[in-house]
Formats: sequence, structure tokens, C-alpha cells
Amino acid sequence: MKEKLNQHIDSLKNELIEMSDYIFDNPEIGLKEYKASKLLCDYLEENGFEVERGVGGLETAFRAVYERGTGGPSFGLLCEYDALDRLGHACGHHTQGPAIIGTAMALKGLEIDKPFKVVIYGTPAEETVGGKIIMLKNGCFKDIDVALMMHLSPETCVDVKSMALSKYRVTYHGKAAHAALKPEAGRSAFDALLLSFQGVEFLREHVKEDTRMHYTVLDAGGAANAVPPEAVGSYYVRSYNTDYLKHVNERFINVLKGAAMMTGTTSDIVLEKEVFSKVPVLSLNDLVMENAELVGAPKISKPREKTGSTDFGNVMYTVPGTAIRMHFVPPGTSSHSQEYLDNGKTDKAYDGIIYSAKILAGTCYDLLVDEGLLETIQSEFKTNLEASKKI
Repeated sequence: MKEKLNQHIDSLKNELIEMSDYIFDNPEIGLKEYKASKLLCDYLEENGFEVERGVGGLETAFRAVYERGTGGPSFGLLCEYDALDRLGHACGHHTQGPAIIGTAMALKGLEIDKPFKVVIYGTPAEETVGGKIIMLKNGCFKDIDVALMMHLSPETCVDVKSMALSKYRVTYHGKAAHAALKPEAGRSAFDALLLSFQGVEFLREHVKEDTRMHYTVLDAGGAANAVPPEAVGSYYVRSYNTDYLKHVNERFINVLKGAAMMTGTTSDIVLEKEVFSKVPVLSLNDLVMENAELVGAPKISKPREKTGSTDFGNVMYTVPGTAIRMHFVPPGTSSHSQEYLDNGKTDKAYDGIIYSAKILAGTCYDLLVDEGLLETIQSEFKTNLEASKKI
């Protein structure tokens, strides 16, 4: 039966590559992915899926469903299609929609007398505002039992962890004055910003080792010969544990407020983005990698223990999920790079689409026919979720 799934996917190869090339050649940044979203939605509608556009409060998000019978498992297939500003598809998102469509089409043609549902979610703006976070808040992803994705990568593997992230924008407000003639009349917002950076460095010593904190100046406030009345900074705080990050954030915010107190300024602290860490489900990871080996995927590697942050983590904090990372560039190559961009329309990228579709389709097939397997995965997810909440 898996061989039939694979043959179906192979028969779609040219169509999937054409979709990938079109999205690559028409890069669109987050929340502006009109062409990519329309392309994917139109194809799904033409092939018998019920498509709802503009779901989750986002114009370029969509939900497409194929259901056979009732009461069966619901397979969530998620895809991204946003590009990087001024760099294009240097993260490989142009391949995700085609790979997920290949998976869904194969499952739709599955010759099996069992009920199941395939739910495809098009998820915009992963690189910017985190579209999945907004979609979650607006009720998406509650209709799936498992969440699956693909992503191009230097090696074929899965992730064990992802980092929770809080992104802050902080504006300090002071009082302007001439820096030479009357500096005592001023209250420097830039001083507050610099003190906040120093405070973060002191905090860094007293948090767990896997905590990460970064900052930068967005606006220093003006010329050096004037006391700046306003200064703006951007800050990231990360941890592999979502609940521990909340604890660190409380202390971090005290640092920001303390910098204002020390300088006689005030602060506006805005949480711009909140990404959760994934809840690892090793049994699901193992299942995906078994299917990767079965189809002969290239450059199979051990699971990644250290990763960055993704809004898919918020979904995987709610429902068991994983992403197959598919080799297409040499090991050690960084994403968001010229190398990723240069290899976006190569045979290895195209192979990544086909391999990923076969791996995810095979995984769904196993979950459908192996009674108790989905229940085991969901049980592990619940256990690990509770364990993650113990700081």
C-alpha cells in the first residue's frame, strides 16, 4: 500500500515542481503571500478538497479538508510559503506547499476501507509575526490529532527540541537637554537603554544554561551633543522550556524597569511575539524516521537536540507533531543564506519535495492502520507536556 502511495506522489512530480518554482520565482514576505496562497488553494479546490480561505484572521491563511467517513483520525498537514525580505526563499519555504499537497493527494487516493480526515493548513508569516500563533488564538488546529510538516535542511532528520521565544520592543522616554550647556536638565533615554543591556548581562549569569538573551539598538535617540528624550531597543529571550521562560521574563522585565528607575526615565514594554517550545514526542519522531529510511531518503542523521525558534512550536505545544527535515544542501550549511537560495531550484530541492511527501504519507498510513499507535503518541505527548511544566 505504501508503494502505491509513493507511485501516486511520483506521478505528481512535475506538477509539484512547477508549484515550487512558481513560489520561488514570486517571493512574498509574511502576510503578503497572495500568489502562493492562491496557487495552493486553487489546486486543492480543483482536486476535490473543501477550501476555506482567510482562516484564523489572516488573509493569506487557508484550511483545506478531505474527509472519508466519520470517526477516523484527523491528519494535520501544515505548510509555510513566506519568503525573507530582500532575500527571497532562502529558507526553503517554497517547497513546503507542494510537498504537503503531494502527501494529501496520495492519502486522498488511498484504497483502504477506513475513515480518516486530511486537514491542510496554509500558515503565513512564519519568519515575521508568527502566523500560527495568531491562527491558534483564533481557533485553528483544534480539528487535528497530529501535526506534520516538512522543511528543507542540510541533513534528513527530526528535531527533539525547539526554543520558546519572547520578543520585546522597549521604548524609553526621557527629557531632552543640551549635552554641553545644561546636561543636568536632561534625562537620557539612551542611558536607560544601555543600562538595560548591562542588566541583561548580569541576569545572564543567574539563569539556566540553555537560556538565550539578545538585544540591539533600534533608535539611539539622535546626535551625541543632545540628551536623547527617546530610545528604542529590541530584545529576545529564549529557553527550551516554555514555562521556565515565563519565569525568566518576569526577572527580565524587572531589569528593564530598573533601568528606567536608575535614569529617571519611563519605559513602554511591548511583547511583540511569543513562541512556545515544542513538546517532544519521540515515538512520533521515530515513526517519521522509519519512513524516511523506508523510502531511501539521503543523508539521514540523528535527531537535532539544539534548534532555534519556530511558531510551529506553539502548535506542537497543543497537539503532538513533528517536521521532517529533508537534505538538499551540504551538512553545516546555514538557512537564511545565499547557499539555500542558490539551491532552491536544484534536483536535490525537488527530490526533497518528493521524499518528504512520501515520508509524511507513509507516516499517516501507519497511524491509520496500526491500531493504538496514535493513542500511544498522544499519551506520550500528554506526559511530556506535564513534565515540561515542572520548572
